[in-house]
Formats: sequence, structure tokens, C-alpha cells
Amino acid sequence: MLPDSLPVFPGTDRKLMSREDLLETIRRVRLAGKRIVFTNGCFDLVHAGHIEVLEQARQKGDFLIVALNTDRSVRTLKGPSRPLVQEARRARVICALSCVDAVTLFDEPTPYELISLLEPDVLVKGGDWTPDRIVGGDIVLQKGGSVLSIPLLPDSSTTLLIERVLERYRSEGPSGPES
Repeated sequence: MLPDSLPVFPGTDRKLMSREDLLETIRRVRLAGKRIVFTNGCFDLVHAGHIEVLEQARQKGDFLIVALNTDRSVRTLKGPSRPLVQEARRARVICALSCVDAVTLFDEPTPYELISLLEPDVLVKGGDWTPDRIVGGDIVLQKGGSVLSIPLLPDSSTTLLIERVLERYRSEGPSGPES
């Protein structure tokens, strides 16, 4: 279950929203005639590939919502050693990005229920997901929206970063190469 109270981050706390607050915000955004874009992910060790997908996603509409997996959800997806960064800190980083308009947490195995509730106009994922495999795509397409897969930045993934760090620490140690 989601925490009763979301963490507060001065300056960006307005972006981190409960589902209820997000629904009200979406209502206002839609009344202004704007397109809602939705993406989701773990965003553990945010890297240039994440930024690329988020910036391109934002260009597909007027209001970008990022649904962030909770720590429990990340462990279920990625294993017991993940996430490396706690959900409150991952949320803080995503909230600080200028291309992101709203962030919410989800604890379910997939964001299907959240997508069904929010009914975004555009659903976006990174290029490791083909549009036909993007969870919630059926909901968005049924409402006349679009489902997009953004090409990935080469050599840019959290798993790759973790592997590089482990390899360097094994071969060089935490202080770098021996002199």
C-alpha cells in the first residue's frame, strides 16, 4: 500500500501527488485543453537514458506524469538487492526535473490500475518496450490516445551502471588503481 503521507521536498513537493490530488490536477489540466502524458518506472540510479526518455515524453504533450514504483514494487521486479535508492529519494530526483509536471507512487506490480484511473492521452515507455507490450496501452488506445516507445540511449541503463561499478571495485578497489 502507498504511504499515508508522501515525503515533502521544499521547492518540488508540489509535484509529488497522491492519486486523489493527481486526479484533481488532471481535471484542471484537461479543462485547459492540454494533453496528458504518462510514463512509469523504477528510476533507480537516474541516468542520461532516463532523462532522454522523460524529456522526449514531455514533448509528446503538455503535462507529464511520472509514476514511480515503490521500494516494495522494485524489489518484486528487480530482486532483493534493489532498489539502491529509497523511493523518497528517487521521487525527490524525479520531482526536480523541469520536464516532469507530476510524480506519484504505485505499489502494484504494474501501473495498469493507475493508467485506468488517470486515462492519459499519451502513454510512453523506453525503447526496450514495444508499443504492443506497454502495460495500459489498451486503455489509452481505446480512449483515442497514443502509445509510444522512445528509443533508448545506447549504453545507458541502471543495470549497466551497477555492473561497471562492481567491475571497477573488484579490479581497482574503492580508491582506484594501485600506484
